[in-house]
Amino acid sequence: MLDAVLSLTVLAAILLLLGAFFLWRRTGNVKNAALMVVLAVVALLNVAIWTLPDAGGEAPLEKLEQGAR
Repeated sequence: MLDAVLSLTVLAAILLLLGAFFLWRRTGNVKNAALMVVLAVVALLNVAIWTLPDAGGEAPLEKLEQGAR
């Protein structure tokens, strides 16, 4: 289930980046486009926190899945 949530988060971040680009090109509204880019970066950082391994070589997502078994 968490894999699906992380996948949707990455897709939402990609759509936010595309939307920010089109908003900037169409209206020239830099502030809203920049806020959309910041939100996309925050979402991608959250996915990275959950999936990238720590110094011990194990990702928090793996730890969570092992604890559920």
